[in-house]
Amino acid sequence: MGIYLNPGNKGFWESIRSKIYVDKTGLIAYTNEYLNTREKYICVSRPRRFGKSMTLEMLAAYYGCGCVSGELFKGFKIENHASFREHLNQYDVIFLNMQRFLSRAKNQEVTEYLEQAVIPEIRKVYGEFFPEDETNLSAVLEYIYAATGRQFIFLIDEWDFIMREKQEAEDAQKRYLDFLRDLLKDQPYVALAYMTGILPVKKYGSHSALNMFTEYSMTNQYVFEEYTGFTEEEVRSLCQQYQMDFAKTSSWYDGYSFRKFKHIYNPRSVVAAMRHQDLSSFWTSTETYDALKIYMDMDFDGLRSDIVHMLGGGRIGVNTLGFQNDMHNFRTKDDVLTLLIHLGYLAYDSDAEEAYIPNKEIIREFENAMSVGGWQEVMNVLKASQKLLDDTLAGNEKSVAEGLDRAHTEIASILTYNDENSLGCAIGLAYYSARKDYKLIREFPTGYGFADVVFLPLPRVGKPAMIVELKYGKSAHEAIEQIKDRHYARTLEGYSGEILLVGVNYDKDKKNKPHSCLIEKIEMH
Repeated sequence: MGIYLNPGNKGFWESIRSKIYVDKTGLIAYTNEYLNTREKYICVSRPRRFGKSMTLEMLAAYYGCGCVSGELFKGFKIENHASFREHLNQYDVIFLNMQRFLSRAKNQEVTEYLEQAVIPEIRKVYGEFFPEDETNLSAVLEYIYAATGRQFIFLIDEWDFIMREKQEAEDAQKRYLDFLRDLLKDQPYVALAYMTGILPVKKYGSHSALNMFTEYSMTNQYVFEEYTGFTEEEVRSLCQQYQMDFAKTSSWYDGYSFRKFKHIYNPRSVVAAMRHQDLSSFWTSTETYDALKIYMDMDFDGLRSDIVHMLGGGRIGVNTLGFQNDMHNFRTKDDVLTLLIHLGYLAYDSDAEEAYIPNKEIIREFENAMSVGGWQEVMNVLKASQKLLDDTLAGNEKSVAEGLDRAHTEIASILTYNDENSLGCAIGLAYYSARKDYKLIREFPTGYGFADVVFLPLPRVGKPAMIVELKYGKSAHEAIEQIKDRHYARTLEGYSGEILLVGVNYDKDKKNKPHSCLIEKIEMH
């Protein structure tokens, strides 16, 4: 057992001995399927603390020879798969954590340091098959394969670390990518290469130095969707086991969505919430919000407006295809938004090609980033939001109209439009404080169209639901009538109790006709 060659199964052993372990061994069935095929090159990118390293430790325990791991997988999903015994502990595994190599290399070329660290380990096992003075890792493995037919599985963690830590060192990045290409591409000694990082494979122009890899990223995880984080079923089970409220847990940590699995949860935060019996910002507490603020403040036309729109509960169309998969070359606001998707600050609907803020934990991070300057208009609206909610629950129509008017005025200078979209964004922000007790849904589907904004109370908060209908250049009365005529309240499936119908109108002639508001109460049985 070595550090880089066949590192053993201790990492996976520690995972399954932990108080909370969610079985993700089903992923191995896919990697077994891809062994020694054209699909054997896999690059899985996810945000930090989404279980990437744990996955690699699991794969090392399963594939690595020199250890006996059958008992560790006993009772887990992969044990019953037809391919389980065939590949269990049958391969030499080379495990490379690029973050460690880069931090230890100091002034030395990272790939040179890597080869100096890894080749001596390989020499202890296979030294008789390659020249003693050979210092090129690819050549070493070629000699071994030619003499023995022995194949290797490459597990590469933090593959993109140099892209993130040396963002402007493009020459160093290219040399690093050329090293990986020479090491892995079209090499017969490669049975499988599984890389993880935050960013997908780096592009140069329209090409990639590592174009043999299939990318599984936060814009599309394909077959690895359910292994990106915790599924809804898994979180329900944990909430039941640890007596935590599922709906409240969802509002904090749900929100990442893919084509098949529509509800993917942040795994690190869910585990921390269960262990500590508390719903709080666990994932975002592992990194300063300054990193987010840098991208929020970038001077691309329309970026600030889009961020405000998403803070108000809306979604923004994003073209993710032009992103160069680095943290330095930004040409449009879409590049910035795409990076935020890969970092986990935004979620992405690949069918609609839209980005949005996924949950309460991430909203808090945006709030923290805005609080240190440059977003005063938005912060003014957020600070006034509790009074607006109190006035709404009390039925104080005049105060609600005045509060919405102020909110709309505050953010009008940021928004690039002035219509019902703008008003909906303003209302989503104006009721910011409601999110501690409510789930906010913009354009709630009703079967008769869409209610503009719906606030569904979380379980046991003791507050009424609210349906907000917006009109632009019409009347608040018409807004209320639309809620009634289209029976929006009937679509709040499973809800019973008081519902506030809130009709809001914003007139084009704002100076003479500010916002107007009507509030009615109904009972749903």
